[in-house]
Amino acid sequence: MKTKYIFFTGGVVSSVGKGVTAAALGLLLKKRGFKVAVQKLDPYINVDPGTMSPYQHGEVYVLDDGAETDLDLGHYERFIDVSLNRVCNVTTGQVYAEVISKERRGDYLGGTIQVIPHITNEIKRRIGLVAKTTGAEIVLVEIGGTVGDIESLPFLEALRQMRSDVGRENSVYIHVTWLPFIGATGELKTKPTQHSVAELRSIGISPDIIVARSDYPVDEDLREKIALFCDVDRRAVIPMITEPILYKVPLTLEEFEVGDYLMERLGLEPRQKPDWSRWKRLVTEVEREKPVINVALVGKYVELHDAYMSVREALKHAALALGLEVNISWVHSVELEKGRGWDVIEKADGVLVPGGFGSRGIEGKIQAIQYAYKNRVPYLGLCLGMQLLVIAFGRHALQTDDVNSTEFDRTTKHPVIDLMPDQRAIADMGGTMRLGLYPCVIQPGTLAARAYGEKLIQERHRHRFEFNNSYREVLEKAGMRFSGLSPDGQLVEIVELADHPFMVGTQFHPEFLSRPNRPHPLFVAFLDAVREHAGIEKQQVEAIETPSVPEELAAELQR
Repeated sequence: MKTKYIFFTGGVVSSVGKGVTAAALGLLLKKRGFKVAVQKLDPYINVDPGTMSPYQHGEVYVLDDGAETDLDLGHYERFIDVSLNRVCNVTTGQVYAEVISKERRGDYLGGTIQVIPHITNEIKRRIGLVAKTTGAEIVLVEIGGTVGDIESLPFLEALRQMRSDVGRENSVYIHVTWLPFIGATGELKTKPTQHSVAELRSIGISPDIIVARSDYPVDEDLREKIALFCDVDRRAVIPMITEPILYKVPLTLEEFEVGDYLMERLGLEPRQKPDWSRWKRLVTEVEREKPVINVALVGKYVELHDAYMSVREALKHAALALGLEVNISWVHSVELEKGRGWDVIEKADGVLVPGGFGSRGIEGKIQAIQYAYKNRVPYLGLCLGMQLLVIAFGRHALQTDDVNSTEFDRTTKHPVIDLMPDQRAIADMGGTMRLGLYPCVIQPGTLAARAYGEKLIQERHRHRFEFNNSYREVLEKAGMRFSGLSPDGQLVEIVELADHPFMVGTQFHPEFLSRPNRPHPLFVAFLDAVREHAGIEKQQVEAIETPSVPEELAAELQR
């Protein structure tokens, strides 16, 4: 069949929920038997978010092929349970870099380079690559930002042209807007939505569906009003009330028959009847009152929880699988260095240190790790969290504080963590780390082996520094186990401590492969140890999903 396209724009305010809406709609279409992929168009001029501060952009989400992408791609993968690729995140920086490169080579034969047609053609080319590289039958495309932003205009123009290129029967435009609530009068207001749609129509795009986001119920009169003034079917005005449980969004969209409307609009027949039984069971389990465990997440971007979005979601997924509620306490490592926040650490049933870069707050994280070691509190370290576990244990084993990573102290006497050899001649910081999916051999008789139940795994990486093999023998004798190695045995991927109930660090980022109905096994093992430390009995939980790994990954592992 000819590829179908669904385009998402946002109105009134940013962060209105386009990413979650696109992800949820992708799941609706997958449930009807179609192969789906999602693409994010980001208007910023950075090539990718890899060099951007987490305070600016939230987490950097890494794909199998090593692409550093927007965090919305995490929503897409978690909801739809697909593996996306680098063409699924496009930025203004990528588009202009490609066009300028072609101009320098003389590909345009001396012609004047303009936004239309050269920039818009490059955007459309990249949209077309999604179906070609993923085999998707339906491609959902989200534009970052808000209608009216000057930087979004080339993307909106490209989307306007797409309707002519692919045909009206193969394209749908969805506008996600915000309905503000006026407290003085107790009213929801549709006027900003009307203005937003008018702005969109002035560009040449008339939305087919309007998703009206609100913190308050949207009555039928408001739906009628939006339909009338924005020239869409009443069926196509979808109220989307703020939902504390993200995973209820697909069920809400199904309730309003959005999937059926899209089938009609795109001239498609569902290949199967949507089965929501497992997803409903997932939501029911989220809502159910459960025993609570406390995990202290020690980071340095904790003011913005989106900086650790995948870690937060992975903890929630694992807790659900164990019949538990996880309470995450966000602890700033810089505050620990000043002697503040230790009461939170002391009350925690488990400690987690996620990834990060730079020396700020490092000693606070190491102190938290030392506390977990001395008090036998379960610990999970991710990427930097694994490296700091090595440093903390190295200081204990070598009986000196002059143990460090050359990332933080180039003159350290004991560089137990050092720059990867192939990184030493690199000058450009963007897109040059060890990135993407790599194999790891699990060593038998270890906590990692018990957690995974597999001999060979594949996990996503994002780092420049690695374990220094010069210290492998001395640390192993002191009680450190190297439970995950690269197939050639040269790279340490997982470390754990033999004399501790659960103290594990991974050089990779397992949080990127966690799914709501298929939690990551390391997170499950960690929270099970946290449960035991908290003195909570093991819960009986019906399995939310049956497959242990996605079909694509299972096939890759078999090969």
